[in-house]
Amino acid sequence: MKHTWYVTFEVPQDGTLSKRRHPRLTKTFETEAAAKDFARTKFNDGLIVTAGTIIPHVPRVAIPSVDIPAWLGSARQVDPDQ
Repeated sequence: MKHTWYVTFEVPQDGTLSKRRHPRLTKTFETEAAAKDFARTKFNDGLIVTAGTIIPHVPRVAIPSVDIPAWLGSARQVDPDQ
């Protein structure tokens, strides 16, 4: 499988970790559409989400958490193989 996109999301606190820590998990995807679907689910759950392409794929895309709502609402599709 050739995964070119990642989504990193905040792990909900279960009360056992210190309040200072914000553990995160990352999942990889083959397509931007699959990454968006997953990111939308986590974002709608109220979690902090970031996304992007996996190095060395170009064009390099990094979507910070503040830009996730616009990315989820956009129709832009980036082909990392170009």
